[in-house]
Amino acid sequence: MLPVALPRRPLSAAAVVVLLTLLLGVQPIATDVYLPALPTVQHELGAGIAATQLTLSALVVCFGLAQLAWGPVADRWGRRPVLLAGMALYTAASFAGAAAGEIESLIAWRALQGVAMAAAVTCARSIVRDLYEPGEGARVMSRALSGLGVIAALCPLVGGYLVERFDWHAPLLALGVFGAGTLAFVGWQYGETVPARDPKATRPVQLAGNWRAVLGHPTFRAWAALSACTYGGLFFLLAGSSFVFIDVLGTSRVMFGALLASISCVYVVGTILCRRLLARHGLRGAVKRGAWFTLAGGASMAGLSLAGVHEVWAIVLPQYLYAIGHGVHQPCSQAGAIGPFPEKAGTAASLSGFAMTLTAFAVGLWLGARLDGTVYPLTLGIGFASVTVALVAWTLVQRDGEPHRERAESVGARAA
Repeated sequence: MLPVALPRRPLSAAAVVVLLTLLLGVQPIATDVYLPALPTVQHELGAGIAATQLTLSALVVCFGLAQLAWGPVADRWGRRPVLLAGMALYTAASFAGAAAGEIESLIAWRALQGVAMAAAVTCARSIVRDLYEPGEGARVMSRALSGLGVIAALCPLVGGYLVERFDWHAPLLALGVFGAGTLAFVGWQYGETVPARDPKATRPVQLAGNWRAVLGHPTFRAWAALSACTYGGLFFLLAGSSFVFIDVLGTSRVMFGALLASISCVYVVGTILCRRLLARHGLRGAVKRGAWFTLAGGASMAGLSLAGVHEVWAIVLPQYLYAIGHGVHQPCSQAGAIGPFPEKAGTAASLSGFAMTLTAFAVGLWLGARLDGTVYPLTLGIGFASVTVALVAWTLVQRDGEPHRERAESVGARAA
């Protein structure tokens, strides 16, 4: 049976950017707004540290695994029904988690929330390919990620205020409100964008074949590797910075939140730079130049720490450079990874997202075993990640010889 073509509802450029920002924003909101509530959750629910941490790790693990399912489902049934179901589930799980009276039920609702937000993020990446060629898609994605950077900067501050002003239930209620608003926007503004539904996308044989085709494609491997490596470097900061800044370097919690917010703001600068680089140099040229920022940031951070400079500025300033590079690499890599697969963009997006989550999980395990009361696990980890990002950007990505690549670059240059 041939894929079923569907009519599309035209979306304005502004509506697409808002939609992508909301859908991609469910992930940092679900984690960063909730983080300040962890100590209060532990105290009020009488839970141990491990069980309290599980309310976060269960969300992340379920988010990673669920992407593998949602991608083929979105190719089979379309983006709109998956988004409506996913955001409804996200909203319900948020409100239910806020009403939880014991740690076990909170863990279960957070796990379900991770499953639901995987639908939003996977469909967001798929929609970019539904509507745009890779070069132009990277430009649109960079605009959406600029908005995401603003959200990421505000989340820890909002979460801390809600916990201090009310209690740990308030951040989860805020997640529910955000989910309901996003669900309403999807229902109001978003029509179907999938070019053709594939009735066989979820059948085991077809699914295995699609996975094999995507994973075997050199373009996917190059761009997915770039996305995973740059996100892995960022996750070193997310998973290890509170320990290093607060416990090792003596930074206050308020100052720590402000530092993370400043890094997110610099990331927004990187997404703006991404659009300029795409206009002048195309997709490959943008990441080739962005890699210099990444490598300069990671190498200088590692070098300063090895030289005995263990100060807050010696981590934050190099991280600014890494954040600029990340702002270039993330939109380009997410658009590039799904570029060759317009007919199975959901499957490609899910595999790319799973690779990012798997990398983050590996980084978390490594840090958990090596955090030792020094700055080295963080600084050397980011230094190592910056080298891998640069190598991938300068080798695998540049050797990508797919015909769609040149079209993507020319489209990106014209669009800007």
